[in-house]
Amino acid sequence: MELGAGGWWLLCAAAALAACALGDPASKSRSCSEVRQIYGAKGFSLSDVPQAEISGEHLRICSQGYTCCTSEMEENLANRSRAELETALLDSGRALQATLAAQLRGFDGHFQHLLNDSERALQDTFPSAFGELYTQSARAFRDLYTELRLYYRGADLQLEDTLAEFWARLLERLFRQPHPQRLLPDDYLDCLGKQAEALRPFGDAPRELRLRATRAFVAARTFVQGLGVAGDVVRKVAQVPLGPECSRAVMKLVYCAHCLGVPSARPCPDYCRNVFKGCLANQADLDAEWRNLLDSMVLITDKFWGPSGAESVIGNVHVWLAEAISALQDNRDTLTTKVIQSCGNPQVNPPGPGPEEKRHRGKLVLQEKPPTGTLERLVSEAKAQLRDAQDFWISLPGTLCSEKMAMSAASDDRCWNGMAKGRYLPEVMGDGLANQINNPEVEVDITKPDMTIRQQIMQLKIMTNRLRSAYNGEDSDFQDASDDGSGSGSGDGCPEDICGRRINRKSSSSSSRTPLTHALPGLSEREGQKTSAAAHCPQACTALLLLSLVLSAARPRWR
Repeated sequence: MELGAGGWWLLCAAAALAACALGDPASKSRSCSEVRQIYGAKGFSLSDVPQAEISGEHLRICSQGYTCCTSEMEENLANRSRAELETALLDSGRALQATLAAQLRGFDGHFQHLLNDSERALQDTFPSAFGELYTQSARAFRDLYTELRLYYRGADLQLEDTLAEFWARLLERLFRQPHPQRLLPDDYLDCLGKQAEALRPFGDAPRELRLRATRAFVAARTFVQGLGVAGDVVRKVAQVPLGPECSRAVMKLVYCAHCLGVPSARPCPDYCRNVFKGCLANQADLDAEWRNLLDSMVLITDKFWGPSGAESVIGNVHVWLAEAISALQDNRDTLTTKVIQSCGNPQVNPPGPGPEEKRHRGKLVLQEKPPTGTLERLVSEAKAQLRDAQDFWISLPGTLCSEKMAMSAASDDRCWNGMAKGRYLPEVMGDGLANQINNPEVEVDITKPDMTIRQQIMQLKIMTNRLRSAYNGEDSDFQDASDDGSGSGSGDGCPEDICGRRINRKSSSSSSRTPLTHALPGLSEREGQKTSAAAHCPQACTALLLLSLVLSAARPRWR
């Protein structure tokens, strides 16, 4: 029987319907060759990877439609996505840590160079100018520079007390020098000290050095400590592990498109941001205190200049010492006479008077060393870098999306929205933990902040308080809440009223070294012994520790 054109069409349509009814495999599944290639390139075995799409009821994270992923593949890719994000976070943190560490080395090296140059200038000029007046008291000068280094490096001592003890020791030695056979008991030395307050044997030099040095040294050491604390915070926060909900969300963001057979689809920008705003909600809460810290560090650099600035004072300590010795030379006879009138003539040893000292009448006048421009360059670079780092924590989601996640250029119908290729409709969440209550991509418990990050927020607050005190010329007590004693900027970890009193320093002798409560990194054993109060503090004091730190930050001690 012959069929017309209409009959042939009907026959063909019937055949097509029959083929559909029988279930043509090619019409229902797509090849997984592209996914196999990508999966193998990541180092995974291809033995369990399907050649074509299979039913996805077994999937736990990705959509359960037709898929190119087995359960094992989904688990492997989930672990890989978490590891890749953790690596990306560490890389971002390392870059900032490297910047802060470079700044710390630059400033620390410059300030110590200034102090070393000052001591060398003293050693080069004082012996010839002052003779035995200097050589017999050389140890007192060496001890002073040792104490200044210890203070700068973080020793728990008061600079005003250190300078007062130095002048007292120096006066005692210089008063003994003309007549070493004289006996000077403690009560006589006390009388000598009281007379010295009125007679001012060293002229105005002690007062000038005290006023300038306390401001200069506290500004310098607190700024460098701030760099150390900032780097320490970045290091510790970068090591905070990702939660399980974040891991699931990152898997959907990065690799579920592979499982659905569309590996070329890149994440929609707003979708990517929501994932990372949820994952990094606790980190974003660092933003306010981080900005406060960096702003305070930029501000305190203003104290590096001028007559009382770090550049002028630290490098010219020997100039004030020279003025003091010269003043004593001019006043010593008058001082001796008035002390004897007020305190009596000290007893003499039985052997009788020894040979009189041959007076050295040279007078040393030193000029302050002009700045080299090094500190100005360091400050200029640091200000620019610190300002660039201000939005580090809240910019992390956008940075990771644009640099690490191969994000789509625009939210259009061709980007990956977590379920398929198509437009992403939800709005982007705000920054911080409280704003994630309705995050559509990551389930975040806003009632349970990460304690490691909360401790670092406390560290930032304490360091900012210290910087603000230093800006006013005050050296407030500083103890941090570090969970360990390692890393730049870390302190002892336990305040004295919880884990024991700090050593009350009464002697400035080199044999009695003070504990370091906020030492700079790299302090050697020879320069001082760091206390270990944190090691003896029971774990039960953690809550009291945080409360104490809040109170100490709110009420800095004025000196």
